[in-house]
Amino acid sequence: MSVLEIDHTGFLLDGKPFRLLSGGLHYFRVHPDQWADRLRKARLLGLNTVETYVPWNLHQPRPDRFSTDGPLDLPRFLELAAAEGLYVLLRPGPYICAEWEGGGLPSWLLAEPGIRLRSRDPRFLAAVDDYFALLIPALRPHLASQGGPVLAVQVENEYGAYGDDTAYLEHLAAMLRRCGVDVPLFTCDQPADLERGALPGVLATANFGSRSGHHLAELRARRPESPLMATEFWIGWFDRWGGHHVVRDADQAARELDELLATGASVNFYMFHGGTNFGFTNGANDKHTYRPTVTSYDYDAPLDEAGDPTEKFTAFREIIAKYAPVPDEPIPPRGPKLSLERVPLTDSASLLACAGELGEATRSERPLTMEQLGQDFGFVLYETVLPHAGPALLEIEQVRDRAQVFLDGRPVGVLERENHEHALAFTVPRAGARLSLLVENQGRVNYGQGIHDRKGLPGRVLLDGADLTGWTCRPLPLTSLDRVPFAPATATPTGPALHRGTFELTETADTFLHLDGWTKGCAWVNGFALGRYWSRGPQRSLYVPAPVLRTGTNEIVLLELHAAHRPRTVSFRGTADLGPTEE
Repeated sequence: MSVLEIDHTGFLLDGKPFRLLSGGLHYFRVHPDQWADRLRKARLLGLNTVETYVPWNLHQPRPDRFSTDGPLDLPRFLELAAAEGLYVLLRPGPYICAEWEGGGLPSWLLAEPGIRLRSRDPRFLAAVDDYFALLIPALRPHLASQGGPVLAVQVENEYGAYGDDTAYLEHLAAMLRRCGVDVPLFTCDQPADLERGALPGVLATANFGSRSGHHLAELRARRPESPLMATEFWIGWFDRWGGHHVVRDADQAARELDELLATGASVNFYMFHGGTNFGFTNGANDKHTYRPTVTSYDYDAPLDEAGDPTEKFTAFREIIAKYAPVPDEPIPPRGPKLSLERVPLTDSASLLACAGELGEATRSERPLTMEQLGQDFGFVLYETVLPHAGPALLEIEQVRDRAQVFLDGRPVGVLERENHEHALAFTVPRAGARLSLLVENQGRVNYGQGIHDRKGLPGRVLLDGADLTGWTCRPLPLTSLDRVPFAPATATPTGPALHRGTFELTETADTFLHLDGWTKGCAWVNGFALGRYWSRGPQRSLYVPAPVLRTGTNEIVLLELHAAHRPRTVSFRGTADLGPTEE
């Protein structure tokens, strides 16, 4: 049993000095069949520890549903880490940020009017207590005190950037202890927020990406008798739709790592392997303008999105070798990749026409939010009948996040939260025309007060200044496409449509789905949700993990929200296209 101890000299493991050399590896962003490969490569880099968040919103998607199965089998991930000889830093939240949908907080919390997240609001604390009571007992056998790999557990996450309620943090720490966490606890904050996010008697650590000596000296001044630890040493960054692909020079990042390790500090670099925001799981930021995060979480990390070593892997390994033993094994080669050009998508189905097969409508005088409908991700189709023909002005108080507008099934415009758009003028063709609003949740805000981010249409909808009433609100989570009535496409459907094709494989390997000529939507391979695509970039390909594919016949489905590419084809290629970098 190896238990981490903390004293004024630093970390001790089994009574001997110990330095944490850790890297971020989020199990929920990696296909579970690839966990072992990524963990092996962490060891080969010279790491002795990996760090992972725990996403509450996936593990408990409804108050009465909890899972640690399949892709959420965290106990198995911890067992694999231990088998590789790696320790684990566990960060269970409840809030995780992570550029993840809602910062990992489940959307059903927002069905409560006026709830204050990350606070002592009794409704929030009751939900957190219930979650920890379900999660922690399943993980207790994997704590270091029980012979497992988990050395330490984080309390909340960068709370000092959000609030300063020490009693809230004390409640979380006490709940973790009551549930059986008997390994050291720690907090992490950016240096300027350290005191607001710290907790008496709990190790305080810092997050930064440069000026390591300066920030660690600041941490030492604030905590003179605690070990120095950078819980998030940022060695790359995330991308947003409409931006550029962010990269950080490998040599420069390695120099920063060298400066950090020369101080004797422990480190967790963020990320070792970023992975992917599969499906609809990306988050967003909103600092006066809403900015959704892209599907790829490549993060310009030592392992790229497909798990292949990058230039940073080699550079960091050389730096780590100056301070600790590195395995005497070669750097892993890049894995095989699959290429298949111009796969035809031969079948189609109009999304508006088949919406009744994908979600059950609820009638309401005013539009219901996604949370009121009990929905986490995807789209909501709102429909009502317009009383008069002629010119009209549609005003939507809050678009969360992108509304496509249709009259009798024909597209008349788009309103985007990101562009602060709220009004659209059009001509109603007839009295009794059907107004349809297809609203996409592009990712709940994951940072700051904006996490109270209800989706759909949270406010009033007006036509010529008068409230529109008599709505049907239809959730379209798109968790299953089994009931879509695909048929051979003789003509391109008007408006959003699902397109399906098949392709044959004699062997499988990682690949990247390229969507040249397509506009915006989502993609699935063999029912596995790859994520979103958008021609505005920067990302122009989607990672397809090898375990998703099979020998024989495979299926590809796109939901294209606008005009379909002609000819309706997609390509699988051996390289990613994450977009141009900033000059």
